[in-house]
Amino acid sequence: MQSENELALTRRSLLKTAALLGGSLTLSSCEHLVSVATEHLGETIPEHVSVSTSAEIDPTFHLLSRAAYGAWPGDIERVRNMGASAWIDEQLHPESIDDRVCRLRAGRFESVHLDPGTSFEFKKPVLKEELVRHTLLQSVYSKKQLLQVMCEFWTDHLNIDINKGDCIYMKGSDDRLVIRKHALGNFRDLIRASATSPAMLVYLDGNQNKKAKPEDVPNENYGRELLELHTLGVNGGYSQKDVYEAARCLTGWRVHDKWERGKVYFDSELHDKGSKSVLGHTIHAGGSEKDLEQLIDIVCNHPSTAKHIATKMVRRFVSESPPKRLVNEITQIFIDTQGDIKPMVRAIVLSQEFKDSSGQKIKRPFQYIVTCLRSLGADTYAHQELVQYLVRMGQGPFQYPTPDGYPDEAKPWLGTLLWRWNFALALVTNKVPSVNVSVEKLAKAIYPNAESEVSPAQLMPHFVGRLASEHEIKTFQKYVSRSNNKDLKLPELVGLILSSPAFQRC
Repeated sequence: MQSENELALTRRSLLKTAALLGGSLTLSSCEHLVSVATEHLGETIPEHVSVSTSAEIDPTFHLLSRAAYGAWPGDIERVRNMGASAWIDEQLHPESIDDRVCRLRAGRFESVHLDPGTSFEFKKPVLKEELVRHTLLQSVYSKKQLLQVMCEFWTDHLNIDINKGDCIYMKGSDDRLVIRKHALGNFRDLIRASATSPAMLVYLDGNQNKKAKPEDVPNENYGRELLELHTLGVNGGYSQKDVYEAARCLTGWRVHDKWERGKVYFDSELHDKGSKSVLGHTIHAGGSEKDLEQLIDIVCNHPSTAKHIATKMVRRFVSESPPKRLVNEITQIFIDTQGDIKPMVRAIVLSQEFKDSSGQKIKRPFQYIVTCLRSLGADTYAHQELVQYLVRMGQGPFQYPTPDGYPDEAKPWLGTLLWRWNFALALVTNKVPSVNVSVEKLAKAIYPNAESEVSPAQLMPHFVGRLASEHEIKTFQKYVSRSNNKDLKLPELVGLILSSPAFQRC
């Protein structure tokens, strides 16, 4: 939440900009006003942008490619000056980062801040649009970049498809109170919050899990995913009996569907009051709603959970084939800290394995589009024309149908390359509605003293973190030399870089 001083600064900046524009605010001019205000507050392409002069990917560029959604123009020099370790520490404490400029763009969506009951007053398409746009804008403009990356990670880990049932009415509060609140906190707290999230209860049918009569059989959907996906992992050593017993522990949790609609409550009359045995631990009869607490303790403290979460985090930040040594180190940190997320993240991004993995991962569509926008210093409000590119590439936020979340490997996304090329060329020529970029301004910032138009090879270090290879230079030259491409302008040439294999990687 914004403090009174932050709000005052934000309002003062907007009023000052409005006065400079000398006109009244209308719906059509509101976004332009915010763009001018954010530029006044520093959200712009600086006069000079430093780029790599090495044939190898710059370590700072690599850090920002994985622990952030790429470098905004000027970020490389800032992070290099403060040092990688200091930047990581800053990012691991997002509460201390001034992000009011991002809030000017992303804080405009009312529904994402509401409780589920109030959300039912909105139509589903409105809720979906605002939630997706809010997420996309935060990823592009927030200075809390590591937080945004971890929010995406946990959103996949605790996946909820907003197209199922009433999930859309509840996902806004789930994103705010489960994912974002605990993304850099404690794993046990995250799982506990998710277990009683109305969105999760609806998505995995936990609100249908009850024992009203002796013959009632528990609904195992959430209990199974809690063990298989959220904690121990598919090979974590649990049995079908453990799933059944976990489901018994979870009976009685309900979501109001009339008065206090969307609010979670526990109905002891629908709870299995008998004793349970989960993963070798006995949960005594009569525990009522405390059965949930004991179950969460059991699964979060299980050694398989530590290894499962460590493996997923290393896979996200380092490699599809997680290095065993690093996985073991992060597993031990999980155990020693009882699931403290910050030291695990810090150890991963400062590891030698992380440093050695530069340029080896394929960007998923969401990362690709956000990186494109950030690298160009784009001005956008993420209207549907932009969002549709994500949908066409198969990664519309919060819209993966199965509980395992969007895949974190290259193969499923290789079929999106044509859409990426189309997006890149449309973006740099300002043909994506509601998105404005200036490659000319960016080129001037990179080469302020250039006497002629800069070449793709000269601009490439800004986008891929290293000098263009001999093969890449020849490819660019061959493309430009073709008779029907002799009049290519700078935007189209930048589009080639954004379409290149090197830019698809991070």
